[in-house]
Amino acid sequence: MREIVFDTETTGLSPANGDRVVEIGCVEMINKVETGRTFHSYFNPGRAMPSEAERVHGLCDRFLADKPPFDDVCEELLDFIADSPMVAHNATFDLGFINQELGQCGRPTVCSSRMVDTLT
Repeated sequence: MREIVFDTETTGLSPANGDRVVEIGCVEMINKVETGRTFHSYFNPGRAMPSEAERVHGLCDRFLADKPPFDDVCEELLDFIADSPMVAHNATFDLGFINQELGQCGRPTVCSSRMVDTLT
């Protein structure tokens, strides 16, 4: 069975308040074994990085300035995750951000039934 283990970094805690994804990393696993296939990208959020968020992940405005916006990499990410189950720690948080970004790109959102949350 193929699964995608992933994590995001963001500008804050609330996509509803305008916070954005600035990094996503994904690892492909088949039958719970890493295959070596990965997806990773940084994104320019199009807004300033709050100092509180920068203290958490270390990503600053200067570093992100030349990175692509999420919509430039959206299709590559969707191709990588395909329809596989997705595993994350606190998946509700990560999925909320991913779905906010996908919605802004005019793409369908990822169904929460695909999520496996290691927090719960």
